Amino acid sequence: MSDEIFTLTAHALRDRFRGGALRPSEAVEACLRRIDQVDGRLHAFLHVDREGALAEARRWDAVYAASSGGDGLPPLAGVPVAIKDNMCTCGLPTTAGSRILGQWRPPYDATVIERLRAAGAVILGKTNLDEFAMGSSTENSAFGPTHNPWDLDRVPGGSSGGSAAAVAAGEAPLALGSDTGGSIRQPAALCGVVGLKPTYGRVSRYGLIAFASSLDQIGPFSRDVADCALLLDAIAGHDPRDSTSASIPCPDFAGGLTPDVRGMRLGLPRETFGEGLERGVRDAVLAAARHMESLGARVEEVSLPHLEHALPTYYLIAPAECSSNLARYDGVQYGPRMETDDLITMYARTRAQGFGAEVKRRIMLGTYALSAGYYDAFYLKAQRVRTLVRRDFEHALEKVDLLLMPVSPSVAFRIGEKVDDPLQMYLSDIYTIPVNLAGNPGISISCGLAASLPVGLQLVGRPFDEATVLRAAYAYEQTTEHHRARPPL
Repeated sequence: MSDEIFTLTAHALRDRFRGGALRPSEAVEACLRRIDQVDGRLHAFLHVDREGALAEARRWDAVYAASSGGDGLPPLAGVPVAIKDNMCTCGLPTTAGSRILGQWRPPYDATVIERLRAAGAVILGKTNLDEFAMGSSTENSAFGPTHNPWDLDRVPGGSSGGSAAAVAAGEAPLALGSDTGGSIRQPAALCGVVGLKPTYGRVSRYGLIAFASSLDQIGPFSRDVADCALLLDAIAGHDPRDSTSASIPCPDFAGGLTPDVRGMRLGLPRETFGEGLERGVRDAVLAAARHMESLGARVEEVSLPHLEHALPTYYLIAPAECSSNLARYDGVQYGPRMETDDLITMYARTRAQGFGAEVKRRIMLGTYALSAGYYDAFYLKAQRVRTLVRRDFEHALEKVDLLLMPVSPSVAFRIGEKVDDPLQMYLSDIYTIPVNLAGNPGISISCGLAASLPVGLQLVGRPFDEATVLRAAYAYEQTTEHHRARPPL
């Protein structure tokens, strides 16, 4: 049985803990053995907190032993979770995948980490990512790329590729990622797991290392939709420490899951099924739409007329915010410092050696877009187009309950295939970026394989209506077998 523990979902683990069939320490030990077995090939983790995780798990062993079937215990008591390494974890390294942060150990926990601990989760460690979450393949990490467990020669997606790969490979049943332009949904699709980007403002960003503050959002990775809802329940809700956090009550996401979409209206945005979409991906997504129809949903075509402008809009707004947010990394307070006699030279050398090529590219793009004489022509115009993109989603979702569309135009591509072609890399997020610009919730669930690699189905809902997104995803999952597929690793 011990060899099978790492394949269990979080809710299955919790049920076994409560029934006395399994101890939290056994689950954590199984995850650690799995990490030892496969992570040398995957490189999903940057830091594994072996001693801390085992100590916390053993504490929960004692709590379960003293309780009556786990009555009154937190919902994730003893469940292992992996954390993307751009979320502050007190006492654990938090590098954002960058040399400029070195082995920085924050003196505090991010709000989502506080809430995970309060929910009883056991933190296994920190996962790999594109540096400062800037990338679509996890090849931009200063500490080396993560590999896709379905094919080690391919990328896991990005920037949360470490979290997606860890969940897909059985190293952790749950993980947190962040999504600025698709960085949860795209790696979830490429690794064949569930990944949810909540509505902007639904989950606190306090303690998340900022990339683009008007776009960043933290969300869950899991192996099934029930686990996704369980993890969202733990982290969602208003936080007074985050000025963008919404004071909107959260429903019981896990308790609201029902496999019923009868009468639900689903919209297929015609602009997401055009040129550039691989045939295997298109076929899998349209087959998913037909399946939803067979379950009683009504599917109709809708339009997002400004979708073609979303990518250039994003690559003006996100780099501009990146340029501002990353100005703080100057060698004074964080990470290694290149010592010189001149302050300005120290700044320049520290940033030149501390930042990778993609981060430098985005800082330069953003600085240019914000510079005198170009602000109105680029940044201000991009913000106006962003409003048009958001209105497109508003109008479409007045007619339907959810949008159904691809996550990525292709299955996982080979490591090194696009790393020298930034435009092709940026196009990997063409169907996810518009959702970030609009601020809506979106989920990726597995809807089959193409060329023996996972394909993701994206469901996008109205703001703060994650419950409907999860319900539709759950209905699809409960009536198909795609989520049960496991990588050959």
